[in-house]
Amino acid sequence: MYLSQLKSGGVVVREGETARLIPAVTVFELAQNAVAAGATLADVIPAGGEAVDLVQLAAKGALDVPVRHPEPARMYLCGTGLTHLGSASTRNAMHGAGGDVASETDSMRMFKMGLEGGKPAAGEAGVQPEWFYKGPGTEAVAPGDPLTSPGFALDGGEEPEIAAFYLNGPDGTPHRIGFTLANEFSDHVTEKVNYLFLAHSKLRPASFGPELLVGDLPRNIEGRSRILRGDQVIFDAPFVSGEDNMSHTIANLEHHHFKYAPFRRAGDLHVHMFGTATLSFGAGVQTQAGDVFEISAPQFGLPLINPLAIDAPVAPTRIRAL
Repeated sequence: MYLSQLKSGGVVVREGETARLIPAVTVFELAQNAVAAGATLADVIPAGGEAVDLVQLAAKGALDVPVRHPEPARMYLCGTGLTHLGSASTRNAMHGAGGDVASETDSMRMFKMGLEGGKPAAGEAGVQPEWFYKGPGTEAVAPGDPLTSPGFALDGGEEPEIAAFYLNGPDGTPHRIGFTLANEFSDHVTEKVNYLFLAHSKLRPASFGPELLVGDLPRNIEGRSRILRGDQVIFDAPFVSGEDNMSHTIANLEHHHFKYAPFRRAGDLHVHMFGTATLSFGAGVQTQAGDVFEISAPQFGLPLINPLAIDAPVAPTRIRAL
């Protein structure tokens, strides 16, 4: 089952080729109902609803991020990196390492830690991954809307990933709502200057959707990441995800996020991006305003498409003393 959120309100439920509209409700509200009832999402979705053309709705820009919190400050966009087999090669090259052990980067060392301890036995905690914060819910961009790079940025590049949405129950227990495609938009030029700038490079918007997969994450996901510049495709590469292609289990990544008490605050919404091994930056692509990112994978229905926009340069921030 797949869920899509309309910007104007209402949820589209797709099962197979059939899509129906449940009006006057949000996925967030359905998730709240499921948590309160100790039920699944399928249990609380109303029957009926008029048939709709999901492809047409997406083309009209009518679809939003699959889940939003009504209070954006209570929505957290976070993620983990160096979690996929092969994900360290681009990062290692980005940070200027040579081939000998002495020049091995911290990124490569952390990746190897994941290979050795990222898939513990069920019920056990493995090694913790690299973790980053992107921003509050204001930075969640709907499918079709621009991903805007700030005026001070050195780059605006895509990262094709899988993300999951979580709602914390009244007792703080995280409840996974579902999985979706994500573009974990980042500034890789800034990161390349020094890997300690990673935190800066991640403070950018991200896009999710258009469809939310309810249920288990497929173990093997094969998708494509493309960049279009006008009529030309300037980047086209496969990406893979799912635990068969990862150095960590989803459960281990979830544990190391939600082990922190502030992230188990009742009623908060979390979006967690699970990493990638495919970057156009690693292929030497320099993006520019007007480029269009397209991320797709058959298991996730419609592709996630966003144009790139670039803000005007900003003057140094002025602080007023009180």
